[in-house]
Amino acid sequence: MIRSFSFMLIILTINCAYIFGNSTKKVNVLFILADDGGFEMGAYRNRICQTPNLDRLAKNGLLFNKAFTSVSSCSPSRAALLTGMPSHQNGMYGLHQGVHHFDSFGDVRSLPQILKEHGIRTGIIGKKHVGPEAAYPFDFSETEENNSILQVGRNITHIKLLTRQFLNNSTGQFFLYIGLHDPHRCGHTNPEYGQFCQHFGNGEPGMGLIPDWHPIYYQPDELQLPYFLPNTWQTRLDVAAQYTTISRLDQGVGLILQELKASGHENDTLVIFSSDNGIPFPNGRTNMYDTGVQEPMVLSSPLHPQRKNQVTNSLASLLDVVPTITDWFGIDGTEKNEPVLTGKSLLPLLVKEPADKSKEAVFGSHNLHEVTMYYPMRMVRTQRYKLIHNINYYSPFPIDQDLYLSPTFQDILNNTIMNKNTYWYKSLQQYYTRPEWELYDLKYDPEELNNIVKKNSSSYVFKELQQRLSDWQKRTNDPWICSPHAVFEDTGSFKSNPQCLGLDNLW
Repeated sequence: MIRSFSFMLIILTINCAYIFGNSTKKVNVLFILADDGGFEMGAYRNRICQTPNLDRLAKNGLLFNKAFTSVSSCSPSRAALLTGMPSHQNGMYGLHQGVHHFDSFGDVRSLPQILKEHGIRTGIIGKKHVGPEAAYPFDFSETEENNSILQVGRNITHIKLLTRQFLNNSTGQFFLYIGLHDPHRCGHTNPEYGQFCQHFGNGEPGMGLIPDWHPIYYQPDELQLPYFLPNTWQTRLDVAAQYTTISRLDQGVGLILQELKASGHENDTLVIFSSDNGIPFPNGRTNMYDTGVQEPMVLSSPLHPQRKNQVTNSLASLLDVVPTITDWFGIDGTEKNEPVLTGKSLLPLLVKEPADKSKEAVFGSHNLHEVTMYYPMRMVRTQRYKLIHNINYYSPFPIDQDLYLSPTFQDILNNTIMNKNTYWYKSLQQYYTRPEWELYDLKYDPEELNNIVKKNSSSYVFKELQQRLSDWQKRTNDPWICSPHAVFEDTGSFKSNPQCLGLDNLW
């Protein structure tokens, strides 16, 4: 009996060491990020889209049912992921691109900076889409900044070779971040390759050839459409093209994991897979509804076999990535007077499921996508409820350029103009026009169609979530904390007593 107890104590001590970074074992991290990817995986019960490599990764790790991005937009999401701070706190308010030049604040400290200071080699392959360079410095960098994004983001043979190059030249600990560009739309910028670049590299005349990619084509009438998409032929054609590029992403993940194994690091590397935001369809990307912010996520740890092939329903956020990775490397996240991050390490979930999830919450902060798309929103989501604050609610909800040109949106738009059935679960009028506050009971209304904010029976929940959201905004220094009905003053005579000063616009 004593021997059994001693053995259990040793195992518990080892597990705790791995959780809290006290192990002397040299460990590494491989982070793989899809671009606008959703739940098109067998592991998430999609029976049509073929994803054997992602499914194998899920079986070898912990699958998250309730993981969320903090902002449903490419650059803001990536900046939040790499800093642990929401977009209003790190300064990446919209898309980082040449024309409009959104950047994070110059003094922001990101994951590659933190890891570099601790002697950990960092690398990025594929889509970066954040800046400035000084805030996101990787030791090894093969991105759209020095390559064609099609080559470093979609050419999985090239990505495989770049992964091999990085791993073969890493003698110490490493963090490798691979930003696959699939299944992002490309019909807006490269229409010759199809809506999702599904023809790029498939061997057809003029399309080039990606040697390691074996395209899978889907019959539109056999697809499982998500509930929030219109059930039309145009949408089915659109989703079929998306599925084909999911096959490229999946096969790329398989090649990357093969390179990890060949390098001898399969048994000392934490592998994380997720996506930056919702899929590029109506009600998806740029929205704070679950269809815009809920993400696939897998954590596969060689040091935690007890959670392999299991599922967690605990709430997780991409704001948790920095605390998780620094925890994995045993780095104290409170050093150098850095801002206190509101995310948490996910490593304890690799040991056991929390007994009580009732107090869990994730938060969201959206300001812009493209520069013309000013529509600030804040969100708090618990296990049961979702509260969205639409700060610019007098304005119609904006539509981004590549979504606008998509067959799915054009079909909705044209059918609406001609007063025809859109076969969608919303009307465009409902989609464009939103109230200031939206409150949903996700237990009874998972589709987020029944706004209960004005119900007397919901007043307590509304006030409680408003307070939680306000507290989070204060902790993260949100400049929009008083908007839209007041002006925030925190300088001069208000320096020691910041206040929201009311405006005469309370109608």
